[in-house]
Order: sequence, then structure tokens, then C-alpha cells
Amino acid sequence: MNDPATTPGHSAHQKIDTSVPHSARIWNYWLGGKDNYPVDEEAGDAYTAVFPGIVTIARSSRAFLRRNITHLVAEAGIRQFLDIGTGLPTADNTHEVAQRLAPEARVVYVDNDPMVLAHARALLYSTPEGATAYIDADVLDPDTVLAAAAKTLDLDRPVALILSNILGHVADYDRARSIATGLMDALPSGSYLSVNDGSRGTDPEFERAQDAYNESGAAPYVLRTVDQITAYFDGLELVEPGVVPVTLWRPEAGGPAPEPIGEHGGLARKP
Repeated sequence: MNDPATTPGHSAHQKIDTSVPHSARIWNYWLGGKDNYPVDEEAGDAYTAVFPGIVTIARSSRAFLRRNITHLVAEAGIRQFLDIGTGLPTADNTHEVAQRLAPEARVVYVDNDPMVLAHARALLYSTPEGATAYIDADVLDPDTVLAAAAKTLDLDRPVALILSNILGHVADYDRARSIATGLMDALPSGSYLSVNDGSRGTDPEFERAQDAYNESGAAPYVLRTVDQITAYFDGLELVEPGVVPVTLWRPEAGGPAPEPIGEHGGLARKP
């Protein structure tokens, strides 16, 4: 197994604050992971007490990503992935899904959380044929992200850009959209954009719970309308069924009929 490359940045030297709940660690808790602290479990439990469906949203988001990557590798022939805002490693990480199907796949993860950095080198291992790298950088600085990613990925060949539950952390919608557009502009024809984020218009209970969380003083996560999420894909060719609740995006056969949830996503190709 290859040791993943790690590009340290400013957050590599930050102290991990275990006294304040952190969204990545809370998400990890909802996914059933172990990389969290009591303060994160308390915050996660307080949220689920108001809206138990958040656990379904977290796990459905991860399942959506798994199905996206499977399509990208098996049907679209993609072998390069740029996953920004990856969060803490759990099960079915991008490189695990991609390299199971194509061992030569190359994956670059991007995050700026010091706890993610601490776990990346230990957990994000690649197949011998492929590559897995971690960049300590911020989605708000796409030029740095692209420059560092180019050390592992060939940006002249198609890349799948994954923005999973990260754009909601960009409070200003116009800036969030410009980040997605700017990153895709830098990638060649045949590249793909995968986006999923918490949405408004499907589950009022989720919206009330998230609004209350944002008002608590924690780092906010902004729910977007379905039209706003769809606009991230402007100029791209949406893969069927388009932008839908993540549970309804190509659900696996044989399971129970999926229900819509307040998390929308889609996948699109750059012509």
C-alpha cells in the first residue's frame, strides 16, 4: 500500500480544540465513526433530539457519493478524483470506492481541518497502482487547491470534482457558485462535477433544526433551494435523473422504495 502524500498548510499546525463541537466530527458521529469527542456527541445528540432524520441525511449523502463514484468509474471511465471538503475518513471513502473498481485511480482529498489532517496519513492509503494524496487547503482558495492537486492529478485529463456538503459552509451563495464554476473552468472537457448539499423545500423540520443550529453560535451551514443547487451545474450536462433528493439518485435495486429527504444532489459532465 502506498503512503499518501500530504501537503501541509496553515492548519497543519493548529491545535485540535476538543472543547468546542465541530461539524466534521459531528458528521462523523452521525455516520457511525469514532473520530469525535464527547462535546461532538453531545451536540449531535442535541440535534437528533430535535430532528432525528439528520442521521438518515448523513448516511444517505454518503451512499449517494458511493453511487456517483461507481457511475464515474464503471460507466464514465473516470480515473481521477478531486474531493474537496472530504471530512474525516469513515467507510466507503472516495479512493476506496474508486480503487475497488479501478486500482489505478488517483484521488486527491482537500480539507483544512487539523483533525482531518491528523487522520489522513494514517487512514487514506492507496492501492500500489493508484495514488491517494491529501491537501491541507481551503475551498475558499481554489487556486491553491488546483496548484497542489496538479502534483498528483493530470489536469489535462478528465477529473471528477466532488463537492459533498461543502458549499453550504460558504455563507455567500454567489461566492459558493463562483467557487464551483471556477474549479470546473480549470478542468478539461470530459470532467465531471458532483455536488450534494442540504436543501430547502422538502423537509420543514430539517430546516427549523438547521436554522436553530446556525443561530447557536456554531459554524453555520446554509441550506440552499433546489434551484440554487441546480445552478451549480449551469453549462454542464446533467446525468439522469438530474438534481434530485440524494435518495432518489439512481437508488440501488432490490432495496425499499426510497423517500425524498432534504438533501439534493446531482452529477454533470463538462462538454
